[in-house]
Amino acid sequence: MKRLLLSIAFLLCAHILSAQVKVNFVINNLPAKTPEPKTIYLAGNFNDWSPAKTEWQFAFDNNAYTLNKTLPAGNYEYKLARGSWDKVECGANGGPFGNRSLHVVHDTTVYLSVADWQDLHPPIRRVHTASAQVHIISEKFDMPQLGKQRRVWIYLPKGYETSKKKYPVIYMHDGQNLFDGYTSGFGEWGVDEFLDSLKAGQQQFIVVGVDHGGEARVVEYSPYESKYGKPLGDKYVDFLVETLKPYIDQHYKTLTDAKHTTVAGSSMGGLISMYAELKYPKVFGNAGVFSPAFWINPPIYDYAKAHAAQAKRFYFACGDQEGDTMDADMFKMADISRNSGLSLKNTPATIIKGAKHNEAQWRGAFPAFYQWLVVGMK
Repeated sequence: MKRLLLSIAFLLCAHILSAQVKVNFVINNLPAKTPEPKTIYLAGNFNDWSPAKTEWQFAFDNNAYTLNKTLPAGNYEYKLARGSWDKVECGANGGPFGNRSLHVVHDTTVYLSVADWQDLHPPIRRVHTASAQVHIISEKFDMPQLGKQRRVWIYLPKGYETSKKKYPVIYMHDGQNLFDGYTSGFGEWGVDEFLDSLKAGQQQFIVVGVDHGGEARVVEYSPYESKYGKPLGDKYVDFLVETLKPYIDQHYKTLTDAKHTTVAGSSMGGLISMYAELKYPKVFGNAGVFSPAFWINPPIYDYAKAHAAQAKRFYFACGDQEGDTMDADMFKMADISRNSGLSLKNTPATIIKGAKHNEAQWRGAFPAFYQWLVVGMK
């Protein structure tokens, strides 16, 4: 009987999660200064965060802006925009405004009030926040595998210049968002501030950050073809291994073996970090896989089944406010890694309560990742 009840509960749960829900979005308040024409769109994780998709445009009828959509039951994040991200909604007088959240399980109407628009205010003044330990290796570092150039950053530990020690290295993606609030679009990881705060005697790391390619980011971090285009992930990973790492090992005091070499990133960066260690387990002995976008490239699961046994260590982490499939996708990959023979301590998977898909989460998760790296290198 108990097993029957559990089966019924599981089926009910599955039905609820797969149910289609009608959602009526209604804007009941707009700033009086909203420019004409008032063309307003909904952008969120239900439409790839596109701020100008025709099918997500509000209709104006009977003095009201409405948008009727059918969505699978679940959790969503979104914002309103007027066709581009420089015309996104913001707080009163241009103040910061986070993503809106929506949890739907049945047909509902959502009433929206827009406080202000970002483009109606002077750009927010940004200041450089990178510590003195952060340097730019090159604004135009050659990436021959991709036929491109990219800015590359490096964090060198305090005392590096006078030390005779060699250091482990972490290679990270989305370099704009790692160290400097001036270059980050949505906040920074604060990797430099965290490492600067370590006490004397604690393990230090060299951290190398490679800027993402803007509009090419998704395909550069994709090892498999997707709706975003032909993949460049293989070439990007080859660049890390064949060009960037040899340069870093030649010019800096590094521990070059796989045990002391890590690759890490978030979202698409988490996906390509997973792939990088699977493809090059003799180069990368650790991977930080934060909020991985595995749904963009599902074939990576089969690749992991075939190659995880040769890998060493994966650190998985995501928030519980990143949509309905993020944690399930992450645990699926963690299970594949463990079924391939990796131990639980070498494949920890953490769900961070209340955390969303943003730099604030990854900044908060980095210290635990650091501790895990240190323990594994002893």
